[in-house]
Amino acid sequence: MRNLFRGVVAALLLGAAPSEAGTLVPCGGGFKSFTSAMKDEAVSRGHTKASVDKFFASVRQDPATLKADRAQGIFQRPFVDFSQRLISNDRLARGKSMLQKHSSVFNVMESKYGVSRGVLTAFWAFETDYGAVQGNFNTLNSLMTLSHDCRRPQLFQPQVFAALQLFEHGSFNPSTSKGAWAGEIGMVQMLPGDIIEAGVDADGNARVDLRTSPADALLSGANMLRKLGWRAGEPWLQEVAVPKNLDWSKTGLTHQMSVAQWAQLGVKPRHGALGPSNLEASIILPQGRKGPAFIAYPNFRVYFEWNKSFVYVMTAAYFATRLEGAPVYTVGKPDPAFSGQQMKSLQKKLKARGHDVGKVDGILGAKTRVAIQQEQIRLGLPADSWPTASLLKAL
Repeated sequence: MRNLFRGVVAALLLGAAPSEAGTLVPCGGGFKSFTSAMKDEAVSRGHTKASVDKFFASVRQDPATLKADRAQGIFQRPFVDFSQRLISNDRLARGKSMLQKHSSVFNVMESKYGVSRGVLTAFWAFETDYGAVQGNFNTLNSLMTLSHDCRRPQLFQPQVFAALQLFEHGSFNPSTSKGAWAGEIGMVQMLPGDIIEAGVDADGNARVDLRTSPADALLSGANMLRKLGWRAGEPWLQEVAVPKNLDWSKTGLTHQMSVAQWAQLGVKPRHGALGPSNLEASIILPQGRKGPAFIAYPNFRVYFEWNKSFVYVMTAAYFATRLEGAPVYTVGKPDPAFSGQQMKSLQKKLKARGHDVGKVDGILGAKTRVAIQQEQIRLGLPADSWPTASLLKAL
């Protein structure tokens, strides 16, 4: 569940996330020899040869998994477009219905783990459309394919051995267990390692069933968020109005001040009251100073442990506030968004100037935003981290 793009409304949201231990077995080469090496590693970890042979007996390389892993163009969309596509009236209405239907589960979740009900419901919606789209990829095949692939093997190989543990406990069938392309399982899409670490038998039937038990899925997800650092009872994101003369260089996730300090600078809530005055917070302008504005509290940063995509995190966090009664954000009149090709051109220019933008992928992620702001400051432009034609021209 951590540190990779995840998959939900099947054609839209992509992703995954395992533990970040180093690569255990050399990647690449023939898939058959790689499988043999993974089996040897499993035996060296204390698993019996009979168990290992049975677990790996049906494994196959899956080209569809690799294709899905490469197809992440949806994240090139700007926040307003992305969020409007994902947060339909129907999805919002069904989310509110789920909040009522499973209110007793949410009550337990909030009291035991301190995670607000809107947060998990938003993940439930985006990850699997409330359980309706849990993925049709063979989980072991996907995990082994991504472990063999040399792009991120260190992320996926530990998940294969976690799945082996689940198999030996009778809760994973290597030939029939299915989920998302990156190996996540169940309603809120948790990886095998996440299930071992944070799985909760909430309905008391002596097993953790994330596929058909909303109680197990929701409380397991909440337990994972708590382990990732979620702070009980605190807010995560809130829409605000900011003064037109705000020092834009102070905005963005790399800059924090107390809520009280932001209030002194003229930041005001558009709905309700700001969070506790002593909380450290950032002002986020997902589409620059002319678009919507939000104040992000410490819990907002935990979202990036669930998914690294800035636009996904913003949308999931915002949708959680909508489910709990917040109004639709004010769109404003932001400058036009860059095309994927324009963004790649900008990223190349930023990289040439020594900035770390990560992969040149046409996606306006957190690193690219930081680089844009630094160049805007250098060039004397409004430093709101939003790419414009004037910035591209100046570079």
